[in-house]
Amino acid sequence: MRGAGGSNGGEFSFLIGLAMMIAGFYMLLSSIVINTSFGFGMRLYGVGGLGITSGMLMIPFIFGVVFIFYNGKNYIGWLLCVGSLIALIVGVLASAQFRLASMTSFDLLLILILSFGGLGLFLRSLKSNPL
Repeated sequence: MRGAGGSNGGEFSFLIGLAMMIAGFYMLLSSIVINTSFGFGMRLYGVGGLGITSGMLMIPFIFGVVFIFYNGKNYIGWLLCVGSLIALIVGVLASAQFRLASMTSFDLLLILILSFGGLGLFLRSLKSNPL
């Protein structure tokens, strides 16, 4: 009988490792706190001494919407809309700050053991196991 990954045996290690990984990475991701300082007056990009704010990115977006509603096949309108939306999304992601929530050392050790111990069991179940 072929087991996990086409190897002999390893079904138990596969399931236990997968469950440990899911629990550990869920706990890790749920303990990350994301803050952003995004606002319409926030400087997103700098060109020379001029700072481009997120509110300024709305101006080409508005012109793009006008061009699109005037003529839906206008490539300049689509370029303005899509370009300003991409610039806004990049600006929001660039201003995001990630930090780990405060926790006890036991919590951190539990998260690391579940995540990476489960990964080790999961990977061990995929290699061939001579009986």
